[in-house]
Amino acid sequence: MKVVLLFTGSGPVVIVTSYAEITSPMLLEKLRAKGIDKFIAYEIPVELARQRYGGHFQVVMQDLHETDDLRVLDFSGERAFRLFHLRELGPAVMFEGDGAAPAATPAMPAR
Repeated sequence: MKVVLLFTGSGPVVIVTSYAEITSPMLLEKLRAKGIDKFIAYEIPVELARQRYGGHFQVVMQDLHETDDLRVLDFSGERAFRLFHLRELGPAVMFEGDGAAPAATPAMPAR
């Protein structure tokens, strides 16, 4: 399971997915179906998300079945920005639905 902060054209969103990689073709297809075909993604450690979202995280996870592979944890980019420091996020993964290969960028050093 992964928790991911996606920066999309319509704003940030936090998702939970069972896919091992954010660039998994099946996950990308599900995101495309939701109108997301270009994004910058940052993984959030699962335990950190569980701690910061508290009961809401538990509710979303109880609703997550083995066959489910994508759940939206947070539609509010403003809340996600309040809950997580950028230094707590994993390296950036950029994706454009134009057929270009996904690119990972190195994380910025902590200060």
